Amino acid sequence: MANREALRELQSRLAQRLQAARTEARSVAWLAVECAGQGLLVALPAAGEIFPLGTLLPVPHTQPWFAGVANLRGGLHGVVDLAGFLGMRPTLSAPDAVREHAQLLALNANLGSHCALLIEKLAGLRSAEQMTAEPADGSLRPAFAGGRWRDAEGRVWQELDLQALAQDEQFLGIAA
Repeated sequence: MANREALRELQSRLAQRLQAARTEARSVAWLAVECAGQGLLVALPAAGEIFPLGTLLPVPHTQPWFAGVANLRGGLHGVVDLAGFLGMRPTLSAPDAVREHAQLLALNANLGSHCALLIEKLAGLRSAEQMTAEPADGSLRPAFAGGRWRDAEGRVWQELDLQALAQDEQFLGIAA
């Protein structure tokens, strides 16, 4: 019970910080998340609400990374296991420890996609002032993969463009 209250308090504080960050004039601000141990950055304007992982209704004949459908605030959202989609690990037949801490990050409604991403951990907010851009490595990357950034601790973070992801042909092709 205390864990749920602590989670609610964390989510409330994070929601307040997200709202404050949206209203402040900043050059770039991201929500930092982790999937399969990898750090990912999502632009705040593209991110929607964060929800605890609840009941997912499976959808037959879909890709293994399509985790199912969830009711989020009365609306049905398709749920994509982000680490599975990105090929970071097998899909969410993952360990129970991953599922226990997993959360859903809904895409902003302005993107026109009723979708939520299953993420393993929230890592807080980041700004461009806290990061150093990494030089491009010349590898072929999907259109939704933005720049790579390094934080003060030396950890590399990959930026994801949720608008481009929501329009990506592979992401939209959930049928198996």
